[in-house]
Amino acid sequence: MKAALLQLTSGTDPAENFAAVAAMVRDTDAAFVLSPEMTPLLQKDADALQAAVRPEDETIAPYRDLARDRDIHFLLGSAAIRREDGRIANRSVLIDPDGAVIARYDKIHLFEAALPGGESYRESDAYAPGDAPVTTSVGGLKLGLSICYDVRFPSLYIGYALDGVDMIAVPSAFTRATGKAHWETLLRARAIESGAWVLAPAQAGSHADGRRTWGRTMAVAPWGEVAGVLDHDRPGPLKVDIDPKAVGDARARIPAWRQR
Repeated sequence: MKAALLQLTSGTDPAENFAAVAAMVRDTDAAFVLSPEMTPLLQKDADALQAAVRPEDETIAPYRDLARDRDIHFLLGSAAIRREDGRIANRSVLIDPDGAVIARYDKIHLFEAALPGGESYRESDAYAPGDAPVTTSVGGLKLGLSICYDVRFPSLYIGYALDGVDMIAVPSAFTRATGKAHWETLLRARAIESGAWVLAPAQAGSHADGRRTWGRTMAVAPWGEVAGVLDHDRPGPLKVDIDPKAVGDARARIPAWRQR
């Protein structure tokens, strides 16, 4: 299956962010397209976020139209979504070629970090956590959903392996400091221990809200080798061929995922 992982520099204007996604999608022949964390709106200021966030239907409507128009499965890596209880979810949404939502996943592990230079994050100040893993299907392949900081919690991925997934999505917005230190290592570790494809579209570069993200969108094969990477922090698509046979091969060699 041909997949395209989009690397974006999302800002605070949802219309501009959608236009960037649509332009990349028009230039790919992939059947499965994945975008990064916070594709429609990247806003770290809690007050500005509260003012800008919208319900799911309004937020994802243009992406549903895009999936339908291009006849693709589209994973909106995540978006800030106003829940019915008024709280905000960091939510991944999988849309099928008919434009229908077939899976939703709310980020379980909320990012906290105190980084050199005074940079700090506490995602729980603005977001409510999810409480359940989610699996779904794309083109006959089973997909486990996760978002960014989730990648630091191996038990989620072992659970997906035991559930028989072929692929795991890790749409992200890693900071430059954590990305430089940990990004590739974490992604390869999750692929090795689960024996699944790990697909990680990323935010990249300098954003309108003042944030700087690492980029380096990456696809990792089930044996742990990097199948493709954008080795920079500029927007662009990463194209990769997903071979389901590689999953069975990796798990047959070392069945550690099953022995836990």
